[in-house]
Amino acid sequence: MSRVTFQSSDSLVQKLFDTAEEKLKQNLKDFAGRTVLIEGGGYEKIWLETQPMGGEMYAKRDMVPALNNQLLFMECQRADGRIPGSIALIDGKITPQFNKFQGFCFPEPALNMYYLMGKDADYLELLHRTLRRFDEYLWKTRDSDGDGCLETWCKYDTGEDNAMRYMDAPDAWEEETPPEGCEAVPIASMDVMSYSYSCHSVLAEICRIAGKEGEAEQWEEKSRQVLRKMKDYLWDDEKGAYFDRDKHHKQMHVLIHNTLRTMYWGSITQEMADRFVKEHLLNPNEFWTKLPLPSVAVNDPLFRNVTTNNWSGQVEALTYQRAIRALEKYGYDELLPVLGRELFEAIGEKCVFVQQYDPFTSVPSAVALEGEQDAYGPAMLSVLEYISRMHGVHIEKETVCFGSWGKEQTEYEQEWNGIRYRIVNDGSQAEGFRNGEKLFTVPSGTRVITDYAGNVLRTQR
Repeated sequence: MSRVTFQSSDSLVQKLFDTAEEKLKQNLKDFAGRTVLIEGGGYEKIWLETQPMGGEMYAKRDMVPALNNQLLFMECQRADGRIPGSIALIDGKITPQFNKFQGFCFPEPALNMYYLMGKDADYLELLHRTLRRFDEYLWKTRDSDGDGCLETWCKYDTGEDNAMRYMDAPDAWEEETPPEGCEAVPIASMDVMSYSYSCHSVLAEICRIAGKEGEAEQWEEKSRQVLRKMKDYLWDDEKGAYFDRDKHHKQMHVLIHNTLRTMYWGSITQEMADRFVKEHLLNPNEFWTKLPLPSVAVNDPLFRNVTTNNWSGQVEALTYQRAIRALEKYGYDELLPVLGRELFEAIGEKCVFVQQYDPFTSVPSAVALEGEQDAYGPAMLSVLEYISRMHGVHIEKETVCFGSWGKEQTEYEQEWNGIRYRIVNDGSQAEGFRNGEKLFTVPSGTRVITDYAGNVLRTQR
């Protein structure tokens, strides 16, 4: 059983938590007898870019849809290794769709589910097979010009709907050869290279879990090869960011947030990530706007402040969702409370959860698809996940992370596999508990990491 309870003296945060929990239940859908968590907000499918990640985040509350959001993508893998970019329910049948990649926020959430579900060996073997076959597919089909860099062929391959940088590229593309006659595509892509990197790094972890050290080292070497190619071909050391290359192998100069995505996948060194964060992400003239994290740097010529579904500029809730893992992985945990608070205030007391926000005013863009939007899953899950990092409990692999940011009085409890983890913060100090037994007392603002048994492994301020 998984369950979360939360109380806060901050009325806005409490209302956001309660409303997000309730509205997320609207996104639980029956897919031919299997409960899944759809993206929501008008998006009635499960997408590879959002829903394995979203499902794993929802495991805090319900393991059944969390697991189905992983398994359906693995079970619907095509014979040639391709994973569907989305899965729909059409006429009562589960229908995989192969006309885009639509991002790949899958390997690490799927691996964390192995731990959350109790370390099922069959599940781990299925994940190993799925990632190995998908990686083989990528290298067989997506290096069409043989330059050693994997390609995106349509806007939906990286989930950048209507993005200006794609120029006349098709939205979707289901052929196994690239479209012809387009201005930019096939594009040598930091995202698609990162899909492969993530496959390799997680495959190495899986092999280590299984005691296969030799195979683990082979996958680690493959991941290093991908990273070396990305650094040599896509990283601009003068500019301190990754840049894609168009079909003529020319650098596409638009400064996009996607280098932050590579931090999510781990396909960037610490030194490179430090440069991007300090020189660009925290730059108020680029990405650290009133509401941070626009899709394109606001001073870039291709930035567009379009209020409907468009990755040419506005802040995306999905970027906030991905940013958690990206920043934690590279040691920027201190940015999470800042981003979380900005997002809470942007959504505000109305508790309407939408896809996009104006980076200059923080105003939500209410209209998406057809009509006004609400219950957009990435926005709701982002709120709940930032709360778990700032004020609560988060279980990652074999560690339990307790957060105690802020001066408000808060109490957060996570019930998981018969264990109750709880943290109480009175604004000056925080106490952590496991099944009622006190584990620690620390000053507020301290992050405490324990093992499942409650032994403190380390603390962070």
